[in-house]
Amino acid sequence: MRIRGFEVVKGYENKNIHLPSRKTKYSAGYDVEAAEDVVITPFKLGDKPTLIPTGLKAYCLNDEYFVLVNRSSGPKKGLVMPNSIGIIDSDYYNNVNNDGHFYFQYYNVSNKEIIIKKGDIIGQVIFQKYLLCDNDVSNGVRTGGFGSTDKK
Repeated sequence: MRIRGFEVVKGYENKNIHLPSRKTKYSAGYDVEAAEDVVITPFKLGDKPTLIPTGLKAYCLNDEYFVLVNRSSGPKKGLVMPNSIGIIDSDYYNNVNNDGHFYFQYYNVSNKEIIIKKGDIIGQVIFQKYLLCDNDVSNGVRTGGFGSTDKK
């Protein structure tokens, strides 16, 4: 039985995408590479964050999720995540809108363009368990991809 892991999403099968790995025995995070070259311009009020494709999807148990986090060197370079972290639920995997492709979102708070090259490590994924309240009655089913739980 598969428990948790990474796969390449549809459309990226022949693009030499590397599956994330931990760099040391006790690392919590799996280092994720950019799937494409991306230029992130300096932030101006009103800008949306730049999405960096990973070419990846991840699967985990139903009572788990994974967190997208910035690298410790990210802010020194001017890269900040707009929501500090990204939380991806287990039912995002293989969704019909985008096959579960997860992206990293960044703002550039430096005064010059930041160039991300394919293969650059852009962040980390950490898998986590979650707990439910006694009175939880959630029974909705995901019907989309990125940001779909905001839609009614």
